[in-house]
Amino acid sequence: MSAVVLPVLPPLLAALAVLLLRRGGAVLALAGVIASLAGSLWLLARVADGQAETLLLPGLPDMPLRLVAGPLTALLTVAVATVGTFVLIYAVGYMKREFSQARFYAVMSLFLAAMQALVLAGDWVLLLATWELIGLCSYLLIGFWFQRPEAANAAGRAFLYTRSADLGLYVAVFMLIGWTGTSEIATSLEAGGSASTAAGLLLLLAAMGKSAQVPLQDWLMRAMAGPTPVSALLHSATLVAAGAILLIRSFPLLTPEALLAVGVVGGVTTVAAGVIALAESDLKRLLAASTASQYGLMLIAVGAGVPLAALLHLLAHAAIKSTLFLAAGDFQHAREGTGFDRLEGVGRARPWAFAGFALAALALAGIPPLSGFFSKDAVIAAALSAQGAAWLGPLALAGALLTSTYMARALRLLWQGSGETGAVAGSTWMRAGIWGLVIPAAALGLAFGPIEGILDLPTREAEGTGAVLLGLLAAVVGLALGWLVSAPRLLGPVYPWAQRGLAVGGGLTAGVGRPAMAVARGCEHLEGHLYAAVLGVGRGGLMIARGGERLEQGLYSAVLGFGHINLAVAHLVRVGDERRIDGLIFALVSGVRALGARARTLQSGLIHHSLAISAVATAVTLVILFLASLSF
Repeated sequence: MSAVVLPVLPPLLAALAVLLLRRGGAVLALAGVIASLAGSLWLLARVADGQAETLLLPGLPDMPLRLVAGPLTALLTVAVATVGTFVLIYAVGYMKREFSQARFYAVMSLFLAAMQALVLAGDWVLLLATWELIGLCSYLLIGFWFQRPEAANAAGRAFLYTRSADLGLYVAVFMLIGWTGTSEIATSLEAGGSASTAAGLLLLLAAMGKSAQVPLQDWLMRAMAGPTPVSALLHSATLVAAGAILLIRSFPLLTPEALLAVGVVGGVTTVAAGVIALAESDLKRLLAASTASQYGLMLIAVGAGVPLAALLHLLAHAAIKSTLFLAAGDFQHAREGTGFDRLEGVGRARPWAFAGFALAALALAGIPPLSGFFSKDAVIAAALSAQGAAWLGPLALAGALLTSTYMARALRLLWQGSGETGAVAGSTWMRAGIWGLVIPAAALGLAFGPIEGILDLPTREAEGTGAVLLGLLAAVVGLALGWLVSAPRLLGPVYPWAQRGLAVGGGLTAGVGRPAMAVARGCEHLEGHLYAAVLGVGRGGLMIARGGERLEQGLYSAVLGFGHINLAVAHLVRVGDERRIDGLIFALVSGVRALGARARTLQSGLIHHSLAISAVATAVTLVILFLASLSF
């Protein structure tokens, strides 16, 4: 068995086992993800020297499916499996009192398997299939509590927005395969010309949907209606990360025009989503807006031509954001909600969860020597050294400033106020999950040097003192502002607009969501009419069939009656034949035989007998003749 399947196969088997057994979901899911982590580490060790491993699987004619493990993809599998392991450990405690645990753990395991397959996909067909599969799993997980209207609505909105943007990926894939004649990703990235620009822009559209970039960011905040382990997984290393991973892997395809668009989208998003996060009054929604903002920073790095900086921030953000969400879930269980009005001072009552949250928050703000300091400075340095540094640099610094501001606001809220809270069931498992991710969130920056050494990506510029100082200044100033100044005062007249998600004219809900749902309802209405028509035709056909059946039964009865009559006539004929005609013939034969027997007695052989018979016969003949003559 090829080592390239080791990250994918264990969680996939775990999902199947949970669905079949319907029990022991937590144990099976944990076993699957831990085996996936071990397989990912083994795979990374095998390909760290740059030698890729490839597994070909049956696919379309002349287009086999490929799983390809190189240093980049193997590293990403380790990130996915690491986050998945500690999220599932946390979920054992978080979901302790929930129903439908088999469904939860089965879909979570399938989600992890699909994400691992997407990361390792070496051809566009497999990437499309896994891209859609993670979308389906996210829909099921966001809507896990489907009985709640807000969860069902959030799942549908996420599916609608991301599926709409997925059209970009489909068209880009068709274009690249048609242009290059192959579905292999590595070969198709060498397309060149106008096809590269068009395909790059279409891939950007797909990434905007999955990574919640402006104007498609709204679904991500509403996705907080799902369980907290789902939010932690979606926002860190799976669904939302898929968009950034797509652009990082597709970087050789991106022309200067496409890179400009990527940078613009990322720059606008990191500022807009940062402002939305600053105005939020719910902790999980704040973290969701923060996710969109951080992926905007990653797109800035890609647009600046340094995908390595984007990758480093993606890895650091995966550990940081999953820690923040898991700690928020602990607070949620303690106070029965995540609104700011409920969470005041909860950090005092939950010191272990708050300590993990605080370390991750400072890391996201970019405070040294935590991991976010190194990754965010790499993004800022890339922006300041790019061709568009005049606008990319300020946008990156504004995103960094807003990050530290809204994280300081969250820390102040959690610490100040009453520390009273109730007991939290499963807190041991939850604490283990949180602190398992705090360690990489704090110390991952130490591994960035070796990571850069094994990756075949355009190297980042050496971080100058200016970039480091500007990044640190933005972090410190942002923390001070967030701690000392309220959000309404910071945002001023923009604050009410930011609370509405910076929506213009109703946003995409009015411009895209409602029209799309209206079209869907129209299609459903048309489908209902077609169904009724088909059902009517079916009923008419059934009535005709029943009439034919009755006619057939009548004909059958008539034929059966004629048969009985024929049998009766045949019986009578047989009786007449046997008793009448045969008797007459037999009587005639018997009479002839008797007459013959008497006639034989006349032949005695005596001459005088013969003369006597002759005389009698002559006499009789003469009498007959005499009588005949008298009649004439």
